[in-house]
Amino acid sequence: MNGNYDMFTKVNKDKPFFAKKQSSLSNTKQVGDLAEKVALDFLINKGLGLLHRQFRCAMGECDLIMKEGKVIVFVEVRYKQNTSFCTPEETIHRNKQRKLIRTAEFFLQRYPDSDCRMDVISISGKQPNFNIAWIPDAFGVE
Repeated sequence: MNGNYDMFTKVNKDKPFFAKKQSSLSNTKQVGDLAEKVALDFLINKGLGLLHRQFRCAMGECDLIMKEGKVIVFVEVRYKQNTSFCTPEETIHRNKQRKLIRTAEFFLQRYPDSDCRMDVISISGKQPNFNIAWIPDAFGVE
């Protein structure tokens, strides 16, 4: 065994232990950004206009905030390459839904008389043959 590895932990001493994780996080961000771009292009082609991308506030975050006519549309984008076990939209659990609703309520303070809805764009497969599903009004306030 060469001197760059500790025989008990098998950690490469020349690299920080978190180096691979940072690379993985960077790749995850790139994939997420690509999925959001695909979703944005899809929605614009369907006639929606962009109000905000990657909106963040103390309540949470929303991938896309669009406008369809007079309706403000909050869009959660989910991507999964492999859908053997579940679809992308099935990964949006109650806690995430509540955060999205609180984020929407915060954003709507700017537009107090606007109607709104919560949509999901579900993307699966590999580029360039993505499967895109648009689920309007996917969930709402309980």
